[in-house]
Amino acid sequence: MIEHATVELRVAEHYAQSGLEKAILEALVASGKDPDRLTPADLAPVDEFHTAGHQATVELASQLDVTPAMHLLDIGCGIGGPSRFFALERGARVTGIDLTEDYVRTAEALARRVGLADHVSYRQASALALPFNDRAFDGATMMHVGMNIEDKTALFIETRRVLKAGGFFAIYDVMRTAEGALHFPLHWAATPETSFVVGASQYRSALQAAGFDVLKERDRADSAREFFQQIKARTPESGELPPLGIHLLMKHDVPQKIANYMSGLETGVIAPIEMICRCR
Repeated sequence: MIEHATVELRVAEHYAQSGLEKAILEALVASGKDPDRLTPADLAPVDEFHTAGHQATVELASQLDVTPAMHLLDIGCGIGGPSRFFALERGARVTGIDLTEDYVRTAEALARRVGLADHVSYRQASALALPFNDRAFDGATMMHVGMNIEDKTALFIETRRVLKAGGFFAIYDVMRTAEGALHFPLHWAATPETSFVVGASQYRSALQAAGFDVLKERDRADSAREFFQQIKARTPESGELPPLGIHLLMKHDVPQKIANYMSGLETGVIAPIEMICRCR
């Protein structure tokens, strides 16, 4: 078994990408956008690194009673798309943490460019050692993060520690839905050594042990398949990808990563699943 610190280092290296902001700005220009006059909507094709992108964030948020008085935690914030959505559309203050320093710096830069720097903030940190006081947040979100964390119970205990009683915890992760092999690389892991996909029942058990009640659970496999079908329909026969998209975050082996993920979806081995939880 690989030591926890080594796993975190490998996970951070998997996502790390120097010059990421520059690459995104160049793609924006190629897409006809002005980097000095950006809106959050301009960033939507690239800044939500999870299945179904912005629409998945909207659908998850629709189940949460978020108000401007709230301070939210975004665990595994990536380059900040969901945090900026909750700040802009719900008026909340949001703090994001991510293991990958390049993502944190890029999230900060993009927040400044869209005028949301006063409403969102970002820190490089491990989800298993959150640098916050007890009961600091009114709610938390975690979108496509748990696949890289083996100890789900420790993850949820630490999340519970920083949430106020009655606070919500909204999860949107890829989970195992049947027996069967996963094929690598995938967008969250190049090899099995940093992939920890488990079933919803294991999530539920770990959440309950950590002090959460699971209020809702929803399998989003159909939505995921539709999302990829739409991408395929928009892709020219040449296979050339548009300048701006989450392929910028995948770095390399993009077609293979997408094909392997779609194979898991089509065979029913994995699916993105939502869980809406509340602190006891």
